[in-house]
Amino acid sequence: MSEEQRVGPADDDQSTSADSATGTASEDSSLDDALNEYLDDNASQQQASNESTDLDKLRAEVVAANERALRAQAEVDNVRRRFRRENDEAIRYANKPLLTDLLPVIDNIHRALEAAKTNPESGGLLEGVSMVADQLVGVLEKHHCPKINAIGEQFDPELHEAILQQPSDEPKGTIILVAQDGYQLHDRLVRPSQVIVSTGPAE
Repeated sequence: MSEEQRVGPADDDQSTSADSATGTASEDSSLDDALNEYLDDNASQQQASNESTDLDKLRAEVVAANERALRAQAEVDNVRRRFRRENDEAIRYANKPLLTDLLPVIDNIHRALEAAKTNPESGGLLEGVSMVADQLVGVLEKHHCPKINAIGEQFDPELHEAILQQPSDEPKGTIILVAQDGYQLHDRLVRPSQVIVSTGPAE
């Protein structure tokens, strides 16, 4: 038998050791692969979780930004409405100071007319001044400043100023005489009517 055909116990041991080493290396490689796969999966899950958390935060920020934008828009709308209302009121009542100053002039004209009625020689002049007084009152009404109706009305502290109370045949609280006319500009009081109010029939 030649040397090439000899296979002894030593050769068998070496072959078994090699196979064992190969198996161990294969097992170690499988463990490494499994560990790496686990780590990769864990990292992927962590990344997905982080991405989901970031997305939730981004959605919350978008919602909060939208709410802030809506509140800001509402505030702008409120400011615009308030400015428009104040501007409309300023225009609506812009003539009030002028009318307040003009009313005493009309009062004096009416007093002059009352005094002229006692003078028989003032016929033509009385008629002319009376026409001027009527024109002034017409101008006031044209600009939404009418005279406040008072005689025969129930006393209203929002519109009337009582300067005297006295018995009369009229029911209690009824205005029986106007000492000075009052005026309104639209729905705002320019000057109250100075009136005498009935306390009812005398006992």
